[in-house]
Amino acid sequence: MITSHDVARLAGVSQPTVSRAFNNSPKVSEDTKRRVREAAIALGYAPNTFGRALSTGRSTRVGLVLTDLTNQFYSHVIAPMHDELERIGYELVLVTETSESSPVADRLVSHGLCGVVLATTTVDSILPARLKDRHMPFVYFNRTAAGVAADAVTVDPEQGVVALAEAVADAGHQRIAAIFGPRNTSTGEEREQAVRSAFESRGLTLPSRRVLHGPFDFETGMEGARELLEVSDPPTALLCGNDVVALGALNAAAEQGLRVPGDLSILGFDDLPTSRWPIVRLSTVAYDLDAMSREAARLLVRRVEEGPEAPVRHVSFPTRWVPRATLGAPSTE
Repeated sequence: MITSHDVARLAGVSQPTVSRAFNNSPKVSEDTKRRVREAAIALGYAPNTFGRALSTGRSTRVGLVLTDLTNQFYSHVIAPMHDELERIGYELVLVTETSESSPVADRLVSHGLCGVVLATTTVDSILPARLKDRHMPFVYFNRTAAGVAADAVTVDPEQGVVALAEAVADAGHQRIAAIFGPRNTSTGEEREQAVRSAFESRGLTLPSRRVLHGPFDFETGMEGARELLEVSDPPTALLCGNDVVALGALNAAAEQGLRVPGDLSILGFDDLPTSRWPIVRLSTVAYDLDAMSREAARLLVRRVEEGPEAPVRHVSFPTRWVPRATLGAPSTE
């Protein structure tokens, strides 16, 4: 196994100098840091972050906590968050949990993390309170929880949803259905409230028999669309809580031989890369997910480095309507 002692011999420096170089110590010259980096690359050596944490008393490992690893939304969050953390000298660790119970907080602390990003928190989650009790810095990402104030990066759906409602109304739709996200998430609540308000201002209603709720996943869209379409007066437009749900709805429409948008218009939210594919071309509400992921990384590092006394920050990203191929006038046949 290659060690820091091997790197030191190749670079012509002492082993403590190698450690200081990897920690970007101002006591080590830039030329020496360069020689250490080049030696490490030549030998295929990567510094051990656990060992660094023990020697310095400070971890640089950040956890991204997820309870739903299968949702493709998060695959587009991980890369920019990782890159931003790496740029400022931190390491991203993916932490998957099937629940957000009290033992989870203990496990996060025991992992040697300096802070965590909470990306699947529900409004009634106890995890934020448990982390606060254990003095673990954290940032809400795309979600918030009631009762525990903390740094957060979220999306403001209003601007994009208002434009979506205008486009649906201008297209002439009257029979409109929706598959919203889960009621126990701030994201689901905010998007539903924005949609209802925007449609009501245009004289359009969402009757309860045409509204469903469920997790932000493919199965919710697939099964929900099937249910909503199996009636004598099916909707001509279907609003979905996010793009993943909309992809499920598109598959249900194809399964039933429906034309989109001829027989059914389908709208999403998030503007994931998949939605831009020529075969999909989903009309959706967009925001800068890459910038949002990077901002969450910066907020957490700021909290870690400045401590609990720093003021709480909430960064909200605006939305915009992106019309593509899945919205059209309802069929007159």
